[in-house]
Amino acid sequence: MIIFTGIIIGLLMTLALSYKTKRSLHMLQQNLYNENNRYLKWVGSTIGTFFNIEILGIIILLLAYTVFYNLDAYLIALELLTIVVYISVIKNWQDFFKNEKTKKPLVYTKRIKRLIVTITVLYLLPLLYLLNIDIKTLWIILLIESVMIYLNEMIVFIALIINMPIEKMVYNHFKRMAQDKLKNMNNLKIVGITGSYGKTSSKNILADILNVKYNAFPTPKNLNTYNGLIMSINNHMDKFTDVFIAEMGAYVKGEIAGLCKLVKPKYGILTRIGTAHLESFGSEKNIEDGKFELIESLPADGIGVLNADDPKQLNHKLKNKVKIVWIGIENKNADVRATNIKCTSEGTKFDVIFKGDKKNYPFETKLLGSHNVYNILAGIALGKEFGIDIEDLQKSVKSVKPIEHRLELKKIGKFYMIDDAYNSNPVGAKNAVDVLSMMNGTKIVVTPGMIELGEKEDELNKEFGKQIGNSKTDYVVLIGKEKTKPIKEGLEETDFNKDNIIVYNDVREAYNFINGLTVGNKKDVYALFENDLPDMYNE
Repeated sequence: MIIFTGIIIGLLMTLALSYKTKRSLHMLQQNLYNENNRYLKWVGSTIGTFFNIEILGIIILLLAYTVFYNLDAYLIALELLTIVVYISVIKNWQDFFKNEKTKKPLVYTKRIKRLIVTITVLYLLPLLYLLNIDIKTLWIILLIESVMIYLNEMIVFIALIINMPIEKMVYNHFKRMAQDKLKNMNNLKIVGITGSYGKTSSKNILADILNVKYNAFPTPKNLNTYNGLIMSINNHMDKFTDVFIAEMGAYVKGEIAGLCKLVKPKYGILTRIGTAHLESFGSEKNIEDGKFELIESLPADGIGVLNADDPKQLNHKLKNKVKIVWIGIENKNADVRATNIKCTSEGTKFDVIFKGDKKNYPFETKLLGSHNVYNILAGIALGKEFGIDIEDLQKSVKSVKPIEHRLELKKIGKFYMIDDAYNSNPVGAKNAVDVLSMMNGTKIVVTPGMIELGEKEDELNKEFGKQIGNSKTDYVVLIGKEKTKPIKEGLEETDFNKDNIIVYNDVREAYNFINGLTVGNKKDVYALFENDLPDMYNE
């Protein structure tokens, strides 16, 4: 009877373990395999959820092993434990189905599969006790496994540490493959793009512009790390590529320099410098120096494209001598400047002035917002350096495609979504609210706030709340009561209607609210989804 009940409990514990391991691996992957301790920070943020029903199961096991001595007591404890584990399994699988449609699902890469093997071995080790099975041994195994399931997030981290030597060997192998491939492409032009924000938009816009004359290959999606660039080169770039556009992301100083050493760009575009990832960089000066590692890694005959409207770029003292092409809107000394900008819900029109040429050249794009003009200007500037004539540049800009999750306008059921989910910086957030204000209809902001802004996070989120409150927004839906308190405080300091501030713990609830507003509403409904958090961050 005891053995049979123990097997039932074991099966239930396996079900609970399968959910928890998937959840932990999901967050490990979303947090770049603990790059800059991101995964450990997430584990630290979940400390409050550790005191759950699983603790009760561990207490029952401890009492059964240390206090109870007769068979009846064991049976009662087993029955109680079965109930506790069953409840835990039900709760875990309810959470699983609730989060089944995730925005960034777990991808079962070879690395994840290797981790699963290591994690499985770690959880099987206590079963070696079964070689000498008796009642007390069974209790010991159940107790050890219960504690390991309870501490699943850390078991996954231990597996990550164990696998490090293997992952290092795999990394070095694929790194050599990527570097050899680049060396054998003698005529390949390599462009690096970095900045605090706008990297992915700038990369995709540049590719669309250059494709009018060249076969440009931009790194897919947001693969902007060492592994991402290596994977892009080995798996996606072919021998017909003329221009390789490498997006470069960083969380600390030195990372951009390392990426430049890997791919050796001759051309570089620096988007705006802001406070994104201030927490990991440590200071705004470190962010500035870190981003300029791209320009300062270019060879003597290289070309850098900088933003003349960004004081940090304008005042930075370069450590090398390369040709700099300045773009801008406000700064009249820019080499490539946009004027007469007109934005509507259909897109943006503007004129471009090239230094030394008195003529104004009209451009138009489907992209929303004046801030996207900077990214287009960078593409125009580099395209001109690559020998593309102005007429072709005008055609290519007109055909630039909207970028997924970056102010992407799309119809969702009965309302229009302005999807800016991948944005997480103060300037981009303000620009997004400005775009929403241009829409003719009921306007809603849905946001969980901005993250990774260090000590200024609350201050900047509060300022974001004020910006929304002072705009033409009708409703604000905040995701996560605790995390969005600064935004709510900022809203309340304006004349914004408090009854139109709605707080949910899950972004999915926002869709029901928005759909409710479309019923009987003669106006179009526009909802800006500003910023996003990894799926498991929902409060």
